[in-house]
Amino acid sequence: MLRYLPIVIVVALSVYCVFDVLGSDERRRRGLSRHLWLLVVLVPLVGAVAWLLAGRGSSQGGVARRGTGPVAPDDDPEFLFRLDQERRRRQQERDARGDGDGGKGADDAPGARGGDAPDDGDGTADGTGPAASDDAPSA
Repeated sequence: MLRYLPIVIVVALSVYCVFDVLGSDERRRRGLSRHLWLLVVLVPLVGAVAWLLAGRGSSQGGVARRGTGPVAPDDDPEFLFRLDQERRRRQQERDARGDGDGGKGADDAPGARGGDAPDDGDGTADGTGPAASDDAPSA
């Protein structure tokens, strides 16, 4: 069984390199066409080593390169700064109107305070009756 191990390794390395060549872009192939690299890679052991050393180029430790910008909005410092500025501006507007919640971090979404039902003027949000006042006797 051990005598087949070198053959299996060479075949696996060649298969890996074939798929790597097929998935590579022109910049990584260093000037040769995809078809030429496939012919080179199919030469046992020498072709695969040639692709790994010369054809692939550097991929910075096996980590795929990504664009210059952040991937997600929460990784973008500029986005986070603008989000914080918007949150502060809304908080200042609430404080200026006098309906601030004391900085307890209430959500700015509609209906976040007391449900989705609008106030119909009777002191309750759902319109079921008069609101209890602090100076009214409780039963």
